[in-house]
This record gives sequence, C-alpha cells and structure tokens, in this order.
Amino acid sequence: MKNLICIAIVFLFISCQQKLELGKKDRIVQIETEYGKLKIRLYDETPAHRDNFVKLAHGKYFDGTLFHRVIDGFMIQGGDPDSKGAKLGQRLGEGGPGYEIPAEIKEGLFHKRGVIAAAREGDDVNPEKKSAGSQFYIAQGKIYTPGELDTLQMKMNGKLKSSIFKKIQEQKAELLSKYQMEGELDKLTEEIDHIKLEVDSIFNSEKIVLNKEQIEAYTTVGGIPHLDGNYTVFGEVIEGMNLIDSIAGVEKDNFDRPLKDISMKIKILK
Repeated sequence: MKNLICIAIVFLFISCQQKLELGKKDRIVQIETEYGKLKIRLYDETPAHRDNFVKLAHGKYFDGTLFHRVIDGFMIQGGDPDSKGAKLGQRLGEGGPGYEIPAEIKEGLFHKRGVIAAAREGDDVNPEKKSAGSQFYIAQGKIYTPGELDTLQMKMNGKLKSSIFKKIQEQKAELLSKYQMEGELDKLTEEIDHIKLEVDSIFNSEKIVLNKEQIEAYTTVGGIPHLDGNYTVFGEVIEGMNLIDSIAGVEKDNFDRPLKDISMKIKILK
C-alpha cells in the first residue's frame, strides 16, 4: 500500500511539473540539422502556440521529422510527422497530431525574416484561420524597396476588397437572381448599390496599412508581408539565421521537397 501511495505521489508531482513547464514564459528552443543549429524565442503573446510547441518538443515529437517544403526567397516548412522515414519523392504536408490550435494572430507580430509561424488549412475550409497542430514554417522572404512595398500593399488591398465583394455577393446571390429573373431591374440596381456601400464600409475598417515597424523590417531585413494577419506568428530566430538560407537554397523536386532529406531535432533550452 505504501508503495502504491509513493507511486501516486510521484505521478502527481510529474503532472504538476509538466503543467508548470507549459505555463513558463521566455521559452527558448533549439532546432538542430546537418546544416547547423538555430535558436528560437517563443513569444509569450501567443501562449497556446508556445505551450503546444514546448509540449511536442518535450515529447520528442519533432525529432526525425523533415523540412519537407522549402522555397528560396519565401520560407522553410517542417513538423509533419508523416515525414519520418518517408520515401524520397513522397508528397508530404498533410500530417499532424490530430488537432488544431485556435488562431493567435496579433497585430504586433508579423512576418519579418526569421519568425516562426504555424501552417494551416486555407480559408475556404478554415475561415477561423486555426493553426495546424504541429506543422510550422520559418520566414525567409526578401528585402523590399519602399516602392515595391507600396505596390505590394496596393495589391493586397485590391485582393482584400475583391474577397469582401465576392463573399457578400455570394450571400445575396439568391436575391439578386430573383430580381434579375423577374425583371425587377430597379431593385437589382438598388441592391447592387447597397452591396457596394457594404463592401466599402467593411474594406475601410479592414484596410491593410503597414505600420512603421513593419516598413522598417521589410525594407531592411526583409520578410513575407502578404502573409500578415493570416497566420499565427509565435516566435523568432535569435541565433543561427544563416541556417534558413542554407536550407532554403537546396535542390528540390517539383513539390518543393528537398532532394536530400533534411531532418531535425528540437530541444528546449530554457
């Protein structure tokens, strides 16, 4: 009986320690590959993503997984458990732990070079922008001139306005079709005008305007501005930035998978 009590106490202690570990702030993790090591500070502003990454790293979930998708000038992606022991040429990117994480998209956390962010399914099946349970990417991106950044911002806002219009139009498709079929052109025109006003109202409240910090980062160190506001950024590289370039520049197949496997090990440093 005493032995059973001791075992129960030990398990309780371990459980409490794990809970304390998950709530701990200022977490630093290390990713090791054959190309070297990099250290990442996980943001306290995104606690669900921070704690999930620590939990998986603590359980060695990532060890042996690959950087299975790399695009030079864009990012390197990994964390798919299906990549462990995957045959060369096998398409990857669909695996995970069986759950998603609610989005923690914060205004001050954006896609400058070296940030780590969560991969996810597209908006058509995932409008809430929930993150994949384990897959992540590290931003490389490019350095923009002020003019290039202005042009990109205009394109991003054009795409945003088009998507708002399409969404509202789909919502009112039945009514518009009814007016058209019944020849009620005045009502059809009036409804279209209402849609335009609604689009303008939503667009003006959601319009993309890069702040001073974003402009400074994207015109000096670079990054991926068109992903801002769409994916959860939850940490940044603090040491070993050159590793990103080394991995991003390797030879790859038509699906952006490196021709030679690049496996990783992740451990918690702090």
